[in-house]
Amino acid sequence: MVRISVRVEAALYERLHKRASGAELSFSAFIRSVLEQAADPGGRYIYSSQDEILATCIQILSILATSVGNRAPDTLAKGMEEAKNLLRQRGLLDPEQDI
Repeated sequence: MVRISVRVEAALYERLHKRASGAELSFSAFIRSVLEQAADPGGRYIYSSQDEILATCIQILSILATSVGNRAPDTLAKGMEEAKNLLRQRGLLDPEQDI
């Protein structure tokens, strides 16, 4: 196995480390996986195999959020805050970003 050394900004390192933790992988295993996917010989986008599933989930959640929002706006607001916290914990949402 070849060893490589790469310097990254501290903020990027922290985001990658959160992603690795969220995936329950060591940092090295996570980075190897990302590099392997990025070097796909077919030139596919790294996460393209999950695009259809993601699109379906977004549609379902949008319908559900609209329904809950019409019936109980406070419940929707609470759920959105909990979702933001979960996304931040997994490194999927910048802590300073508000959606």
